[in-house]
Amino acid sequence: MATAPDAGQQIALLLKMINAKKTIEIGVFTGYSLLLTALTIPQDGKITAIDMNKDTYEMGLPVIKKAGVEHKINFIQSPALTVLDELLENHENRGSFDFAFVDADKVNYQKYHERLWQLLKVGGIIVYDNTLWFGTVAMPEESTKEELKPGRLHTIEFNRFLAADNRFQISQVPLGDGITICRRL
Repeated sequence: MATAPDAGQQIALLLKMINAKKTIEIGVFTGYSLLLTALTIPQDGKITAIDMNKDTYEMGLPVIKKAGVEHKINFIQSPALTVLDELLENHENRGSFDFAFVDADKVNYQKYHERLWQLLKVGGIIVYDNTLWFGTVAMPEESTKEELKPGRLHTIEFNRFLAADNRFQISQVPLGDGITICRRL
């Protein structure tokens, strides 16, 4: 489980296009997308990386260290909502982040979105992973495997929410398992 390489290339391009320097990543796992971001942002760039499982992060840490980008990463082992709320308590963080990548806890995507909107600067970008949910969002429910149905429903609901959010310009891109790119207006 990792961000698809083609989606990773798109993310790297977006990071370069907006000259991202201060980013947030929700859902680190073994750190492929984290490494990609750390390699793309400038040497003085910073990533707030949030995940519940430090063990999986530490599996990828040797590669991050070998790449010489560990100094850019502030790993926080915690539920993401807690960290986002703490960031929002400091008013200097509001509107200060350039980019966010979200690939964890799909049930809370909408809650993350509301908090990230406040943390992101105008013109900043949020990328949500897995917004096609194995293609099931375009399938009739009866054609969907039983184990994918709960995630399918959450994803459909979230996609509808994003489509109606006039605070962002969005584009759903069929890379990997689908990414949705949201640019704050």
